[in-house]
Amino acid sequence: MPGITNRRQGELLRAAFDVLIKHPEGLPGREVLAQMAQSVEFNEYELGHYASSPDEPRAFKATRFWTVNCVKAGWMTKSKGTWQLTDAGREAYARFPDPGDFIRESSRLYSEWRAARPEKVAESQPSGTSDEEAIEEREAASTTLEEATERAWLQVQDYLMAMDAYDFQDLVAALLRAMGYHVYWVSPPGPDRGLDILAFTDPLGATGPRIKVQVKRRQEKTTADGLRSFMAILGPQDVGIYLSAGGFTTDAEREARGQENRRITLIDLERFFDLWVEHSDRLTEPDRARLPLKPVQFLAIHGN
Repeated sequence: MPGITNRRQGELLRAAFDVLIKHPEGLPGREVLAQMAQSVEFNEYELGHYASSPDEPRAFKATRFWTVNCVKAGWMTKSKGTWQLTDAGREAYARFPDPGDFIRESSRLYSEWRAARPEKVAESQPSGTSDEEAIEEREAASTTLEEATERAWLQVQDYLMAMDAYDFQDLVAALLRAMGYHVYWVSPPGPDRGLDILAFTDPLGATGPRIKVQVKRRQEKTTADGLRSFMAILGPQDVGIYLSAGGFTTDAEREARGQENRRITLIDLERFFDLWVEHSDRLTEPDRARLPLKPVQFLAIHGN
């Protein structure tokens, strides 16, 4: 009976790790799989599809399934569909060059994680003696939540990135209000001189620091030079918030961490979204309608 052996799955996992090693900042899972396909030759069975999941070939589904082990082993992280290797993952990749050893070690660490769980975790790991159809069903089911999360985040991301820059600025101001800050001023269309939002911790701005916010809704990462331009407008008592939808370069993050006389917080699009969800119950209805979201409940099974 055709199937994907443990050793072959080790080869596929290591191919995915090959891609991630070249992208230390992480990549969406579907992009990892697409790049993996450029260097791996799949057989006919691997290019086929599970009956219950015709959207991705078996090789992709199986790789997604086995990355669950890698996450529980501490080798990689997943956040909104983005996969990223940890230091432990890079060390394991170098330590276990043999695909069979690589997959066995990930399985061993997964088993340790599962045994340490206080509650019972449904069995999710295929074994060589299991019925092939049952294995396929478990593999397909175990990746459903991950793929749904990835698709949902991509939709949200596209929606936010397509939003008018000033509408996005108003969205940030709405979040600050929901978090309990008092928004004093939002920059109108036109030159803003590096300041988009001014807020305080009290209605009159009589106590606490001024909160100065710069909002950049663009694909490119903000560099250290861009961050320094913003920090130049921060006074000794100000708190700076720099929201960059495209994220920040490593140098920019290092610049922010190294500040001793200025207080500044960096927020990327993912962190903004998490804050929006966290404080959504305090948003006004008009503000909530700016980014309409609907939660969907999933059954948490298969150790995910």
